[in-house]
Amino acid sequence: MKRREFLAFGSALAATTMLPAKWAFAQSRANSLRVLSEGAANSFDSFSVGVNRNSLQITWNVYDRLVKFGYKKRDDGIGYYDYFDIQPELAESYEVSEDKKSITFHLRKDAVFHDGSPVTAEDVKWSLDRVVASPIGLAQFGTGSMKEASQFVVVDPHTVRVDLPQPDRFALPNLALTYPIIVNSKLALQHATAADPLASEWLKANPAGGGAYKVARANVGERILFERFADWKSGELPGFEQVLWQTVPAAESRVAALIKGDTDIAQDLPPKDVIELLKNDKVKVVGVPTSSFQFIGMNNQMAPFNDLRVRQAIAYALPYEAMFQAALFGRGEALYGGKPGAPETTKFPQPLGYSTDLDKARSLMAESGHANGFDTTFSFELSLATVAEPVALLLQEALGQIGIRVTIDKVPAGQLGTLLQEKKIPFYFEGSTSYLADPDYFFRVFYYGETRWNFGAYQNPEFISLVDKTRYETDQAVYDADIKRMIELVKEEIPIILLWHPSLDTGMVKSVENYSYTFHRQLDFRPLTRA
Repeated sequence: MKRREFLAFGSALAATTMLPAKWAFAQSRANSLRVLSEGAANSFDSFSVGVNRNSLQITWNVYDRLVKFGYKKRDDGIGYYDYFDIQPELAESYEVSEDKKSITFHLRKDAVFHDGSPVTAEDVKWSLDRVVASPIGLAQFGTGSMKEASQFVVVDPHTVRVDLPQPDRFALPNLALTYPIIVNSKLALQHATAADPLASEWLKANPAGGGAYKVARANVGERILFERFADWKSGELPGFEQVLWQTVPAAESRVAALIKGDTDIAQDLPPKDVIELLKNDKVKVVGVPTSSFQFIGMNNQMAPFNDLRVRQAIAYALPYEAMFQAALFGRGEALYGGKPGAPETTKFPQPLGYSTDLDKARSLMAESGHANGFDTTFSFELSLATVAEPVALLLQEALGQIGIRVTIDKVPAGQLGTLLQEKKIPFYFEGSTSYLADPDYFFRVFYYGETRWNFGAYQNPEFISLVDKTRYETDQAVYDADIKRMIELVKEEIPIILLWHPSLDTGMVKSVENYSYTFHRQLDFRPLTRA
């Protein structure tokens, strides 16, 4: 694509909601892909301060990691990342030591970065050092016992070893996440400064990778043109030579472009638009329940939510199915209902055993000394209003029937996280995502400690000791028994009320195939093909 064509294309998009019918950026539709999304990336880096989730759509396709999660087909034929299948990517192979305290990676000897320079073990070490030098990266890598640069050892020009202080089941999957992108250190260091020795500011504004795609041209926040990297050695070459990703905030414009065939993929579809698209035989919608979850939070250290009976009463009073349909049109996987008591599996999140039962809720309120109810505030962030507002209104109505008088507080976008960190909000709607699928990891992040992510400020001593114990447990039977006990505790004590896994709905023309869902919810261009 010539520069004047690229700029003209973007100008046409900005000037009108009508999107261009013809593609100027590719020789043929067969080998090119056009993607429209609501949000825009704000960085070419994956973990610098302020990087948003959309930026992962760049870094996932432009950079390699040492290893990756494999994909497996669901019953409906959609690829879904397989957390328990960790495959080589930039490393052609790896092995774990017998004592499980080191992992050795053997790099592909013919791998090169986009500028043609060879990928070496020094690049890998520098990239991993960079992760633990960042507070954000360190917080994540610390969950896998990787905290010091000295743990990343160059064995020879194409071999790197990661040393661990103890066996840790989370070390290897951490290396397949979004943070440990392998950066062209030689290029990045040309832009390092005394104040920024790891060139983080430069990397926010410039790619320096060797992944399946390279950035051909970019206007960050509006549009990015990707081109397939012909010398990529870490997998089968992608099916598309070019991908144009554009930001189109208005959902109706993205939907209209998809129906007309002016775009191949439309991301970030509201549930109401998905319902209409499902009726249209010109397109298809891929809906995948995500690893994200949405919930009702209650501060367990703040009255009256410090009373178990109050939390249980609220859990019995909520109109779950009505909220699910009003907020998501049923697009997702329910985490309400289920069987109370001891769990049958160690999978978590799982339904907590609460269904709507107003008589039970009123009885618990009376037992708690709140037969006449109480006044409280229910908060949600405006950025989540499409889903949160119908939940809040239905909650307000339902809790009114057991005497709880709810005032709804709409928090300005970007402020809820700070309030949660300071534990200032008693009752609220929120959502989050767990990158790692092990249940003890989920409990350690969301039900443990003093962080904002312990959404219920849950502080059960038995639960805390079990979280500490399971992290390094190597006996599977003991581990499973401990996990089931933790699930039993949170089902009974209900620190937060799990609602559902929302569906990630992506619209596409019928000729696009091999869509695969990845844990970070952004689009992996690499497996996509055109029929």
